[in-house]
Amino acid sequence: MEASCSLRSSKFISPPIRPPHHPLSIASTISISVIRDPNFGSSLRLVRRKNRLSIRVSSSDTLVAGSREVVSKKEEDLGDLKSWMHKNGLPPCKVILKEKPSHNAKHRPIHYVAASEDLQAGDVAFSVPNSLVVTLERVLGNETIAELLTTNKLSELACLALYLMYEKKQGKKSFWLPYIRELDRQRGRGQLAVESPLLWSETELAYLTGSPTKAEILERAEGIKREYNELDTVWFMAGSLFQQYPYDIPTEAFTFEIFKQAFVAVQSCVVHLQKVSLARRFALVPLGPPLLAYSSKCKAMLAAVDDAVQLVVDRPYNAGESIVVWCGPQPNSKLLINYGFVDEDNPYDRLVVEAALNTEDPQYQDKRMVAQRNGKLSVQVFHVHAGREKEAISDMLPYLRLGYVSDTSEMQSVISSLGPICPVSPCMERAVLDQLADYFKARLAGYPTTLSEDEAMLTDSNLHPKKRVATQLVRMEKKMLNACLQVTADMIKLLPDVTVSPCPAPYAPLLN
Repeated sequence: MEASCSLRSSKFISPPIRPPHHPLSIASTISISVIRDPNFGSSLRLVRRKNRLSIRVSSSDTLVAGSREVVSKKEEDLGDLKSWMHKNGLPPCKVILKEKPSHNAKHRPIHYVAASEDLQAGDVAFSVPNSLVVTLERVLGNETIAELLTTNKLSELACLALYLMYEKKQGKKSFWLPYIRELDRQRGRGQLAVESPLLWSETELAYLTGSPTKAEILERAEGIKREYNELDTVWFMAGSLFQQYPYDIPTEAFTFEIFKQAFVAVQSCVVHLQKVSLARRFALVPLGPPLLAYSSKCKAMLAAVDDAVQLVVDRPYNAGESIVVWCGPQPNSKLLINYGFVDEDNPYDRLVVEAALNTEDPQYQDKRMVAQRNGKLSVQVFHVHAGREKEAISDMLPYLRLGYVSDTSEMQSVISSLGPICPVSPCMERAVLDQLADYFKARLAGYPTTLSEDEAMLTDSNLHPKKRVATQLVRMEKKMLNACLQVTADMIKLLPDVTVSPCPAPYAPLLN
């Protein structure tokens, strides 16, 4: 029963939820009768006006703390996260919480999990009982309802974020306050003490100019915004789920920025448990991420075992050493968006090259059929993995050659063949390779800095952490693009006649 921290981008509305100590009953189903109510819109406006008078949002209502963190004596007296967990059922374990400084002097140091004693591979570092793990099953109190929500593709991350936001409004009444305070302290920061770029300013996002990751970030942010805009409607459709907070309409209680901060904080620490029910697959595990560091080459994973979630280490540790876990086969772009860091030794790092057959080609349907017969689509995504660029280029060539076929008789020969065989003439091969080379050059030209400039920048010990992690990402992208360009150039040199002119291609495939 393994766990992976891989996440999907959420673009759906989140259901309202109640604290675990007041679980939903089967009878608490979602009613859609409100949609038929002609007074629904006026009722919503009326309640909003009332709430503007009754609700005041302060920084204490956010899941992620404000720009300046103030720690009161009362908060310190509440004890740390691990003490609270032991008090509520965490058995003796072999880890401690340590701290390291933040790059921002306004923020407190962040905590991380370290070995409390020497450990050997196979040792159980900790085992967190399910009573201290937050899942949809626990939040909603009924697995049937939780599975209904997940089957309908509603956002588990938004559910968990909204739940913790409402719980924080309960203050000391909330059972989860010590855990929420720890999430506030982490501020959605990963092991490099950098927030997810979902919380970066426009100026900071400019560090990623030229990288497709920037568009991914903006798309993810739009998905979070769409979920937020639907929260009030869900509140009215399922008011019985909010009996604990009868006056707190989501968008009146929390601004979009607060919701986004909470969403990102949950995103940075959620664990994807394997071989469990749908209602338990996304879990918030105290002592789990982001307190645990990540390594792309680590084999240790959080696993659901009986009535707990435990971590078995995969290597020896000295006392005081930071403990690492595997976060699934994620490229560095996803690691940056989800957790605010990149791994320079990531064997799963990759670039995406999208190729498409030209729909204006008179032989488009025949080419589409041949492509599908060979396991490809009319719009095909190719993954270029770090260190395996030649393999990726070799995988692209048959597809691109197919796009260059123009003679009808040649196309019939391709259709009758059993494999991805296209007649290859020197001029066609030169045209295909030239198109690839131009494509890689254009992508490299889209970055404002060169690879050598990135290398020089990273030698600056005073480089801002956000700038550093962004530069690390684009540098690795450029290395893969340069390697692809070199592979293409080497193939051109192997042509029988390097002086041959490329064949004309009125319907050449499209590269994006």
